[in-house]
Amino acid sequence: MDVKLLPLMLLLAVITHGPISTAKPISLVERCWCRSTLNTVPQRSIRELKFLHTPNCPFQVIAKLKNNREVCINPETKWLQQYLKNAINKVKKSRRRNNKKN
Repeated sequence: MDVKLLPLMLLLAVITHGPISTAKPISLVERCWCRSTLNTVPQRSIRELKFLHTPNCPFQVIAKLKNNREVCINPETKWLQQYLKNAINKVKKSRRRNNKKN
C-alpha cells in the first residue's frame, strides 16, 4: 500500500465514524407558521385562537375553526384588534384589583 494513501484512508475512516449531530436544521426550527393570512374569517366559526410570537416572524394568529381546520388570521383584522384591546384591558383591570387587595 502506498504510504500517502494510508493517512488519507485513516482520515476518511475517522470522518465517516464521527459523531452525528441530532440538532434540527435551522430552517426547521425557525420557520413561520403562517405563510399567508385570511382577512375574512367569521367569528362564529372560530373555536379557539392561538397567538404565536416566533423569532424573525411577524405576530401570528392561528384560529382553530369548528370544523377542526386551522387557519391563519391577519392580525390587522378590525374585530381581532378590538378583541385584543378588550383582553388587554381585562388583564390590566384584574392586576389592579389584585394589587389593591394586597
